[in-house]
Amino acid sequence: MGSKGDKGGTGAKGAKAGAGAAGSVGAKRPGRTRRAVLFGGLGVLAVAAVAGRDELGRAWWLVPGVSKPRQDGALDHAGATWTAASPANWRLADRPDDYRVDRIVVHVTQGSFESSVDAFKNPFHRASAHYIVGQDGHIEQMVRELDVAFHSGNRSMNERSVGIEHVGFVDRPKDFTNAMYEASARLAADVCRRYGIPADRKHIVGHSEVPGADHTDPGRHWDWDRYLRMVGEAGAGAAS
Repeated sequence: MGSKGDKGGTGAKGAKAGAGAAGSVGAKRPGRTRRAVLFGGLGVLAVAAVAGRDELGRAWWLVPGVSKPRQDGALDHAGATWTAASPANWRLADRPDDYRVDRIVVHVTQGSFESSVDAFKNPFHRASAHYIVGQDGHIEQMVRELDVAFHSGNRSMNERSVGIEHVGFVDRPKDFTNAMYEASARLAADVCRRYGIPADRKHIVGHSEVPGADHTDPGRHWDWDRYLRMVGEAGAGAAS
């Protein structure tokens, strides 16, 4: 299941200013007007803005009036139904305009469908995923793909990925049913198509493979060869 919080934050990319001004302390520069000081300061701000343009670009949606239109209960995958996760368990964004989406992270809930939905609705849980896939093939969306779900325990990975939970336990291979694989493969193929993600093991990863992860899901019983083949087949079928 998703890791608590939005861990592994990436630091700001802007260059740090030097420690101390050039020249002697208290020395005055002749001919330096208030206008020059003003424009000099604006120049520093411009440089800082360019240096930190990636971070500023990611935050553009905070400006009033530029966020994408939202509709309650809207779905990103046609085969899903909607239950909203607590706002404490995800972060507002406007992906892929502010963060590129180029990964899918596969999870196992270590619990039932009902307990997983309840956990993501609980503001004290501090974790969520975009989707939960049941053993009967039912798909529940709980966070919009526009937004950053707290599912991988790594902030950078959360920002760039879609998290898909699968109902069951890592040590019970019987939990990974045909219906689950088929529904999840169609979902993953749809996500790959919409964001141009290659359907391979570099771009579709397990929670245990996320840098810094302390989880073991989806575990050794998850059939990666079968899953990737089915994702590829689902993508090819949709394209035709």
